[in-house]
Amino acid sequence: MKQVTTVIVNYQTPDLLRNAVLSFKEHYPETQILIFDNGSKDDSKTVVAKIQNQYPDSIHTHFEEENIFHGPALDKSITELVKTEFCFFLDSDTVTKKKGFLEKGVDILSMSKKNYALGYKLKANKRGFKDPEGIPIILTPYLLMKTEPYQKFPPFFHHGQPVLHNFREAQNNGYELIHFPMEEYIDHLWRGTASKFGYGLGLKGKFDYVLNKLGI
Repeated sequence: MKQVTTVIVNYQTPDLLRNAVLSFKEHYPETQILIFDNGSKDDSKTVVAKIQNQYPDSIHTHFEEENIFHGPALDKSITELVKTEFCFFLDSDTVTKKKGFLEKGVDILSMSKKNYALGYKLKANKRGFKDPEGIPIILTPYLLMKTEPYQKFPPFFHHGQPVLHNFREAQNNGYELIHFPMEEYIDHLWRGTASKFGYGLGLKGKFDYVLNKLGI
């Protein structure tokens, strides 16, 4: 898939990262991967170097000096580093089971200029919690989207649902988010990184959680 770059953000989960990359490469050996290391202080750089040596022509790397958090890392990847028409965000705590999703996803997004992003779709409220009356979003663990329209809208930001503002404004401007059963192709461990390090949202995250419970 020459028109797709897969972006995997890593923060101190090298074993998960290795499994994510190698399982993806088993099914898409020629697809470009950008490994974005988000300021890891463990042996992630050594592991990333070994992975890159296995696929020197199709794996590229970027290293942040400090952790800028997940949403800003996704934003920096798609605005500064990805040069292909499509960007596929894949979490480090995933295992790809079979191929077919990139081809089908690209075909679907290419059907209309207004088809913007594709993946597991749900509704979330302004605090990022699942809500049937909320804003439609696509979850980031396996998110395929067009690169060019992204910069027309607010950037992904440091939040439990970093896509909220971008996807809200995109839909307000007539762009479409499309549900696709990524879970049939990719296993996601959920909170593989967050279970070890949290989301880095501190008091704000706890405050949002309490306010959401109160229905505010």
